[in-house]
Amino acid sequence: MKAKDVMTTRVVSVEPDATVLRAARLMLQNRISGLPVVDAGGALVGIVTEGDFLRRAETGTERKRPRWIENLLTSGKRADEYTHTHARRVDEVMSLDPLTVAEDVPLDEVVKVMEQHRIKRLPVMRGQKIVGIISRANLLHAFASVAKEMGPPAPDDATIRSRLLAELDKQKWAPLALIDVVVRNGVVELWGTITDERQRQALAVAAENIPGVKGVRDHLAWVEPMSGMVFLAPNEDHVEEAKAS
Repeated sequence: MKAKDVMTTRVVSVEPDATVLRAARLMLQNRISGLPVVDAGGALVGIVTEGDFLRRAETGTERKRPRWIENLLTSGKRADEYTHTHARRVDEVMSLDPLTVAEDVPLDEVVKVMEQHRIKRLPVMRGQKIVGIISRANLLHAFASVAKEMGPPAPDDATIRSRLLAELDKQKWAPLALIDVVVRNGVVELWGTITDERQRQALAVAAENIPGVKGVRDHLAWVEPMSGMVFLAPNEDHVEEAKAS
């Protein structure tokens, strides 16, 4: 899938000389957390988000620091913070040169940009023209749609087992030589030994993602490398206690 397949095509934007109050109202009215800033010629010149309005003089939320820290700040830093808390126009608070993606960029590249720069939305461009916005919500919608369209469950236990083993064979963390997989009526039973407790959940997740799996039963024993102590799965502990009582 590409950016154009999941982006929001109705782009709500704001002008650089608009007031910050107008930008805030647009966000509230359209239930969005950011706006691209577009000039009279249709060029993208910046982006303004709800984060730009978190600290405002009107609400008394300007940043307050101990005096000794305040004295370490440059006059430029103080001036910049004053601008953001007291500005009246969008162009005085917006982020310049916003990151963008082309409409044909694959979704994995979109996610990579969002993760690397810790941002929630990206303008989608066709050349120099903004044609959409892609946000984390769009990615969530895409995931939900794809999950809904997944193929039918596997028809038998043997198919489930072979698919799970094939998946684990591709994973370097999976201790294939130490575990066994048994499937009965769609329920996967995991037996054997793991050398890291985190493998337990990863193995369960791998099983749960195989079409047709109705449940996962964990019988794995974790052998702690340093002490050699053996820790059974929580449900196995419960079974042993029940037998002892």
